[in-house]
This record gives sequence, structure tokens and C-alpha cells, in this order.
Amino acid sequence: MASQLYAGAARSDITPKLGTHMIGYFTDRVADDIHDGIYSKALVVQNDDTALAIVVLDVGVVCGEDMAVIKQRASELSGIAAENMLITCTHTHSGPATIPALGTPRDEAYTSWAMEKAADAVKLAQNRLEPVRVGHASGSCPEETHNRRWHMQDGSVVMHPPHQSPDIVRPAGPKDAEVAVAVLLGEDDRPVGVLCNYAVHYVAYPAAQTVSANFFGALCHSLERMGGGDFVAVAANGCCGDAYYANPLEPAPENPYPYYQTQRAGNAVAASAYGAWQQIREFSAEVDIDVVTRMVDFRRREASATDMESARHLYESTREEDYFEDGQVKMPEYKEWIYARELLLLAEEPVLRQTPVMGMRIGDLGIVGMPGEMFVDYGLQIKARSPFARTMTIELANDYIGYCPTDVALQEGSYETQLARTSKAAPGTEGQMVEAAVGVLNDLVK
Repeated sequence: MASQLYAGAARSDITPKLGTHMIGYFTDRVADDIHDGIYSKALVVQNDDTALAIVVLDVGVVCGEDMAVIKQRASELSGIAAENMLITCTHTHSGPATIPALGTPRDEAYTSWAMEKAADAVKLAQNRLEPVRVGHASGSCPEETHNRRWHMQDGSVVMHPPHQSPDIVRPAGPKDAEVAVAVLLGEDDRPVGVLCNYAVHYVAYPAAQTVSANFFGALCHSLERMGGGDFVAVAANGCCGDAYYANPLEPAPENPYPYYQTQRAGNAVAASAYGAWQQIREFSAEVDIDVVTRMVDFRRREASATDMESARHLYESTREEDYFEDGQVKMPEYKEWIYARELLLLAEEPVLRQTPVMGMRIGDLGIVGMPGEMFVDYGLQIKARSPFARTMTIELANDYIGYCPTDVALQEGSYETQLARTSKAAPGTEGQMVEAAVGVLNDLVK
């Protein structure tokens, strides 16, 4: 039954030290500068019946085992059930390496420390619980998200084709321009916390070895400034495995200084979120909240025997250092070697395993968390079928199963479909995930 809603929001600093390995590029990097700190941000919401937490980390990816560490410690600190916590990442490409990916090793020391520290945000948010009213709305910002896969004149599909190339035909998928925002107001209509949801992968950042929360950090900073500053803004990625901020039909974005595009895009989306916030006319103090999770059988693709034999021969006949000379990497030879290694490592993983799809309800706002880099079309299908007045789709939630393309995209090929530990979803994953997401949302209104 609906009862008085309470909420609190807080952040815990998980900025890495210099020298930490960074994820997001094909090759390894180590941090030698910090532009802005990265955080674990938490919203805790509860009423007389239920307590739930939404935690967003300013890192690229976190695997399910490490998310379980966060949940266990956060539960021990707060008493909130681990199964009532949604944990996700902003997918900054300027953050620490919390998983091994392509040419980047996992930074074990950072990850071990950060998972413990990230959990603190839940307890800190709980400490700040107060009576609130909640409202939500949506704006639109089509200028800052575009599909990054494009059909070309030769019949291929290419990720990030050259800007204004005459060979570009049309985008290979849709985009989702919705900027959804949920606002929690305390006494005297003072904002306690804000949750924002937008589907864009990240924003290019030319200072390769500089740590930054990137686009979502800039968005939150701008939204907090617009809203008065004394609250915590939390922004979570929508389904954006094939979404990017730059439109290749236009000239390539310029960076007068390294952080320019990140700030510009963050400001633009924050303005849309704040505009939607100001149009909310109804805030509710007594709402139903609930959490439902379904476990889904996730099947990975398998390489053919011929591909495995070729991969093993290439991997064993050369060493990684053979592809570097005077600090420069030899491409595309290095990529071929890396993908050969990926096939061998992927073969060690189970073909079938379970992964969670989580639904949350805060009044007539539905939230669904999915465990990979979901293509945009997943989110659009879920929103179209959701029973809620408004639905936020959050990727990279509670586990990591890599890129999850549509079945059509798997046939078209390109980067997001090339078999690796970060891209292994089998055909049928699209329908499976969409059905599970719609299912948990329907379970929440029964």
C-alpha cells in the first residue's frame, strides 16, 4: 500500500590514483592526470513497506561478481536487502579498468578498493533520509545522441564512419532522444535528489590519460548548478550500445580545449532535464515502491573450430610486445592478435549462464535495469510496451554480458558484433531481454 515516501542521496569518492589502468580504448593506458573526480552516487527510497537503492558508478563497466561485493557491503551497512539494489555504471571511457577488455588489463588493486568504497554511498544516502514528494517528466534532446552504425555505399555497416563521407547512406538503427527525470523534493520544495536517464554511449575526450566522469559527470554537475546546488544529481545510461553524441553527417566536432565537447553536451542535456523538471505539476508524497527481478538464461556465441584453430596459431606464434615499436602500436595487426586472444579467453567461459533483469517501481514511474550494452532498439521496444506512465531503461545494471545487439545488427556485423569477451550475445538475445524487461514491469503493477 502507498505510504509516506522517504529519500536520501549521497556520493562516495572513488577517484583512482595516478598510474591506474584505464578502460575505453583498444590499447592500455594509465592515468597521469585527473580532470574531475569520479563517484559512486546513491539514491535510497523507502516507505513503510519497502526500501530500495539505485547506485551509479562513474566507471566504464563492473562485472556481476564485483557488483555483488558492493551489494553485500552496502546491505551490511544499511540493512537494505541486496536484492533491492540496482547498481550500474555511466560507462565513462576516461575511467579506471574494472574489467579486462581487449588490450586493457583489469586494475586489481583499484577494483578491490573501489567496490568497498562505492558501497558507502548507500549508507550515506540512508543517513540523509527525509520525507519527500516525487514527480517525473521527460524532455527531448535529439541533438546529442545519434546512432553510430551506418549503412555504406558498398553494402557494409560501419561504426563511426568518416564525417561527411560521400559513402554514407543511412543510419543502421534508431536513436532515443528522451531525457527522463525523476525529482525528489523535501521540505520547502528543496530538491533532495534527482535521477536522470538518457541514451548516449559517451563523449570523445582527447586527453587520453586523464581521468574524468565524462558526459554524465558533466550532466550532473550542470543539473545541480541549475537546480540550486544543494542536492545530488544521479544520471544513468539508457540503452545506448549503438548510440554516440556526434553525427557523421555533420563536420567532425572540434575541441578548443579537451573537455569542451563533454561540457557542451552535458550542458545541453542538463538543460533539457531541468526544463522537464520545471514542467512537473504533480508531486506525490505517498506512492507504492517495489522491486522485481527475473533471472534470464544468457547464451553466448561460439567460434567455429576453424576460427579457433586460426586464433590459437596466431596467438601462440607471436607475443603482444611484437606489435609495439618505439611506443607505437602496429595496427591492424595488433587488433587481429587481440581478437585471437579474445576467442581463446572467451572459450573458457560457460556457453550458458544466468543474468538478472530488474524492475523497480516508484509510483507510476517504472525503471528497468539490464545487464549489458543494450542497443537503442531494446529501450524503445520496452518503453512502447511498458504499463507505466514513464519508464527509464538502464543498461549495464547488476551484471555485465557485453554488447547486446539486435538480431539484425548481428547479421550486419561491425565492431559491436565481433566476437570477444565484450561482445558475445547470441541471436535471440534481443527478444529474450525485451520480453524479460516488459515482464518485470508488468509484474510490478499486478
